[in-house]
Order: sequence, then C-alpha cells, then structure tokens
Amino acid sequence: MSEHHHHDVSGKNLFITIVLNIIITLSQIVGGIMSGSLALLSDAMHNFSDVLALFIAYFANRLAARPNNESKTFGYKRAEILAALFNASVLIGIAIFLVIEAFHKFYHPEPINSVWVIGLGTLSIVLNAASVLLVKDDAHDNMNIKAAYLHLLTDVMTSVAVVGGGVLMYYFGLFWIDPVVSALIALYLIWASFGLVRESSAILMQFTPEGIDIEEIAKTIEEESEIKNVHHIHVWKLDDNHIHLEAHLDFNEDVPLSVSNAVIERLEKKLHDSFDIEHTTFQCEYERDDNKNIIA
Repeated sequence: MSEHHHHDVSGKNLFITIVLNIIITLSQIVGGIMSGSLALLSDAMHNFSDVLALFIAYFANRLAARPNNESKTFGYKRAEILAALFNASVLIGIAIFLVIEAFHKFYHPEPINSVWVIGLGTLSIVLNAASVLLVKDDAHDNMNIKAAYLHLLTDVMTSVAVVGGGVLMYYFGLFWIDPVVSALIALYLIWASFGLVRESSAILMQFTPEGIDIEEIAKTIEEESEIKNVHHIHVWKLDDNHIHLEAHLDFNEDVPLSVSNAVIERLEKKLHDSFDIEHTTFQCEYERDDNKNIIA
C-alpha cells in the first residue's frame, strides 16, 4: 500500500470561502423572497448550510491542530471527523425538508420572477466555483474539508440547475420547473452526503479501515521466525490519515527484551510499508494461557 502524503490544510482559504458564501446566502434569500422562487430559496438554504459547514470545518481544523496533553492523550484528532459527520447529517436533513416543500409547491405552482432566479443563480455559480477551487487541494486527504468541499461542489451544480430552470420559466412560463429543480437538488444532496456519513461513522465506531485485510496482517507478522502466533488484533483509524494497530505477540521462546524490541522494530517498518499503519502497540507473551484467536 503506498504511503500517503498528508496535505496541510489552509485556514485562510476556508475563511475566504466563508465570506463568499455569506454573500451568496444573503443575496439569494432576498432574491428568493422578491421572486417567489422556492428553488432560489432552496439554494439559499443550501448555501447557508455551507456557511455553517465552513465555520465548523474551520473551527474543527484549528481544534485538531492543538497538542495532546495528560487529560487528552489523543488530542483533538477526531474533532474534524465529528464535524464531517455533523455537516453531512445536517445536509441530509435539509434535503428531506426541501423534498417535502417541493412536492407541496409542485401541486400549488405560483408565478415566479425568473430574472431574479437567473441573475442570482449565476452569481452563486461564479462565487461557489471560486470557493471550490480554494479548498479543492485540501479535500483530498481531509474528511472534514471534504465535507465542506462537497457542500460547495453541490452548490455549483444546483445553481446551474436553478439557472436552467429560470431560463425555462422566463421563456416558456413553466413554473412547475421550480419545485422539480428543488427536488432534484435535494435528492442529489442526500446521495452525496450518505457516503460521508458512512465513512465518518466507521471511523468513530473504530471499524477496520477499508482496504485493510486482518488475515494479511497476521500473515505478515507471523513471517517473523520468533513469532509463534499473533492474536487479539485490533485495527482502526484515529482520524482521516492515521491507522493504529494493537495485538498480542506469542513468542516461540522466552526471549530477552532486546530481542523482542528488535522484532517489534522490524514489524513496525513492515506494517507501515505494507499497510500504512503508523502506530502499533504490541503485548509480548510467552506460553500464556489466553484466547489465541485473531479476533477476540
């Protein structure tokens, strides 16, 4: 497994995207009220969720950088995972609300000032596209920033849909397009957010990271001639990037501490190179009467 190169997250870029999204949100709220467009108000609500998401992402990013101490030995490494889960969950909640509102308005369509819809939808496309470019690089290796990036990317796509709907309303008077666009936006938000909820939940539940084969890890460890058996293996991710492993090592002989240290050093390198495991905790044993199952 190749080594990951962790990208340093830029707080400055996050701050700029917050400012841009505040501008978009306020303009679309005013425009949505003036025009009577649910799609525009839906887009405004989505952008407002972006503002909250970015604030949380910014705060979590700063919090995660704090050093650990005696009362918080892991520091605040999972602050960003919690933020990602919260942001994705909020987005799903907003999407469900938009679907309900869209169904209501579909059966009770109202005339809409589509000029506002086209103009402010275009503004949203431009500013959100700029925001996407600002955080794109940080989204590759950071789940928290990825959540914010997803918010921004879906805003670009939804704003394109809003503008398209505005054009159809302007030229053809098809006002039922407005709630249809809203519903499509909402369904896409649910789809885009579900994977992030699943991924962040898996980390918080300390599930074995995807791509990690426990049997392969055991085989790699037992290749060491001094090791008779490895058992009680636990593998989990502390955050986006750091994989931890703990296990019991059953030695063939009652070896001195210097020998066990040498074995552990070799294992640490092999596990890092093969599985990207960055932190290991081994309990060394000899003829101990305990459960020898790999998972116990």
